[in-house]
Amino acid sequence: MSTAVGARDLRDALEGMEEPGAAELVDALKTILREDDPALWAYELVPLKHRVYRLRLGASRTFDSLILKRSEPSIAEVNRLVAERWLPALDLGGHCAPLLTTTADRQGRWFWQIYEDLGEHTLERDSEPAHVAGTIDLIATLHLRGMGHALLPEVRHHTKDLGLAFFISNVNDSIRGLEEIGRDRTGSRELHALADGLLARLRPLVVDLSGRAEVFKRAAGPDTILHGDLWRANAFARVSGERVDVRLIDWDHVGVGPLTYDLSTFLLRFPPAERSWILHRYRDRLSVAGRALPSEGDLNTLFETAEYARFANRLSWAAMAWLHEGAGWVPIELAEIERWFEDWRPTLTE
Repeated sequence: MSTAVGARDLRDALEGMEEPGAAELVDALKTILREDDPALWAYELVPLKHRVYRLRLGASRTFDSLILKRSEPSIAEVNRLVAERWLPALDLGGHCAPLLTTTADRQGRWFWQIYEDLGEHTLERDSEPAHVAGTIDLIATLHLRGMGHALLPEVRHHTKDLGLAFFISNVNDSIRGLEEIGRDRTGSRELHALADGLLARLRPLVVDLSGRAEVFKRAAGPDTILHGDLWRANAFARVSGERVDVRLIDWDHVGVGPLTYDLSTFLLRFPPAERSWILHRYRDRLSVAGRALPSEGDLNTLFETAEYARFANRLSWAAMAWLHEGAGWVPIELAEIERWFEDWRPTLTE
């Protein structure tokens, strides 16, 4: 649902949606648009997802539309570093949404970032093979240039390790949380049954850890810079002359780890029948640079480890929300994650 705004209504519209820092955001927009009176440019505010909006402007303005995104300070800083430091250091600065400015509310609890709007050309809307191929090429380039880069320690400091440590910590955290839910007498019988069922899936992962660690040691390869959330909605692609211009957005989950973490996310966004040619193109891009992917059996283990780590991460947050807040949505979340485990199949057909 969009909200039409004009004059000083933009600030009122944001505050009406209980968005903090509306006054500071409007002041930042005035600077970008070089117009003091919001009546001259505010047109329509469209919620895209939680904390993200499209501000549509008159066609005569400097920008037809802008993206307004609210984040915690740490996430905003990571996105700034991606746009202004890390991607430019990899000579990939033109492959994310241009960040125009960052501003904070008066308490410094929330940051607004204003981006140029890339439009609607995501792979989620249009997954033509040429667009997908261009995106694969960019992902491979990001991974190749990130391997062993001098900025890896800085990226690791500001983000997270998405390798085997991510799997271990999230599985252990989710097990502890689910065990606490089982001891919580305020929980329903349904909640306890869900927790027990998920524990039965997670505990064998701890027993099998040495086997996964051996595959990581043998096949995962060097750490690189990872996007961390390669859904099709986060990739924009369109033809520009004779090439495909690709940009990746939403770098909130950027991290350091094996390239298979990103590759698994991307492959799982496509039907099984399409994954073979996607993997083949990615493999070719690596081979040109003298890098090789492991066997499909090892890839399946690495992909499964990455996906199970993401399952466990969601579980750990849900358990925390129940134990500390009694959040009513937790049983629904646990049932959904149980379904993910039940539906899981190997990413590749060997």
